[in-house]
Amino acid sequence: MKKFKRVKTKYAGVYYIAGKASSGKPERIYYISYRINGKQIEEKAGRQYSDAMSDAKANAIRADKIRGKVLPNNEIRAQKIAEQLAEQNKWTINRLWDEYKKNNSPKGIDIDEARFKKHIEPVFGEKEPSEIFALDITRFKSKLGKGGLKPGSVGRTMEILRRTINFGVNLQLVSPVTYKIKLPRANDEKTESLSPEQFARLWEVLEAEANIQAANMMKLVLFTGLRRGELFKLKWEHIDFQLGFINLVDPKGKVDQKIPINEMAKNLLNNHERQYPKSPFVFPGKGGQQRTSIKKPVNRIRDAAGLPKDFRPLHGLRHAFASMLASSGQVDIYTLQKLLTHKDPRITQRYAHLVDKALKRGADVNADLIRDLISKSDNVIDIDRAK
Repeated sequence: MKKFKRVKTKYAGVYYIAGKASSGKPERIYYISYRINGKQIEEKAGRQYSDAMSDAKANAIRADKIRGKVLPNNEIRAQKIAEQLAEQNKWTINRLWDEYKKNNSPKGIDIDEARFKKHIEPVFGEKEPSEIFALDITRFKSKLGKGGLKPGSVGRTMEILRRTINFGVNLQLVSPVTYKIKLPRANDEKTESLSPEQFARLWEVLEAEANIQAANMMKLVLFTGLRRGELFKLKWEHIDFQLGFINLVDPKGKVDQKIPINEMAKNLLNNHERQYPKSPFVFPGKGGQQRTSIKKPVNRIRDAAGLPKDFRPLHGLRHAFASMLASSGQVDIYTLQKLLTHKDPRITQRYAHLVDKALKRGADVNADLIRDLISKSDNVIDIDRAK
């Protein structure tokens, strides 16, 4: 091993060796020697050009280290390693969300991922739950609303954040938090419906629509209440025509839930034109691949039917499906929850007032029947008395 000659400077404990800069010209490499707590330490102070090091600067560094203002190099390295390890073990919101996705595959995870990336990650992504405070949550929720996000989307975004934090707490990856993330009540969300006149006009437009894919997607929502994402992912193999069910498959390919299909839905699917005969999807996108959008044609159909501009063609028809059933008086709220595949019954409660109205109509019918019976009874009594 080559030994380099040490050249002393006028400062005690400061020396250098002759080296070369990256350019190839000679360069001094400074070292300092000092003692702390009886332990002799010798370490590099820096290079003449790349670190702008000099005799005096090296001496000043040595003085700071003796006084304890600056840590020895080995302790600085140890501190950096400790910080890197701490950073690696830090369970940030981003890391918790990634871990959550590995262990859970709920419906709509693609949409949740988009919401997380757009709204949550820029604000909380690099923070641990313990670094988030109640005021941060309040401001975040307010910002979402002021940013033009609809109440329902605000609620779902907040729910993703809550779900992520709860996941970490439940697995003891992070400490329990002192704040609560309150979600908007389901009843606060917009519930769309169609009047008989609007429905008739929409159906007329759908029957005349040249884009069969868009028209049949909208019809199938009215028949089944399927979600937009479920329509895009629907494959022919998911439809059980014999038993009359559509199997809803989760992202891992397992049957999650199933919904019944009526005769109108069966006829529509049996007669549906296959745009790409070899595609496994019922409503395929370009090249027979899974569809990612249908916005333009369904919005055009909405406008042609004279529906309000804020009516969401697919999501709104799902609401219309639910509202029609709830208003009929023939479907209870539990059955409606199963048909809509709501895992949280509180979401279905937004339609409870329609069920209540149907029950009220039933009670009024009962009153009319009793009045009619009483009237007939009085007539019989009057006739008997006349005799």
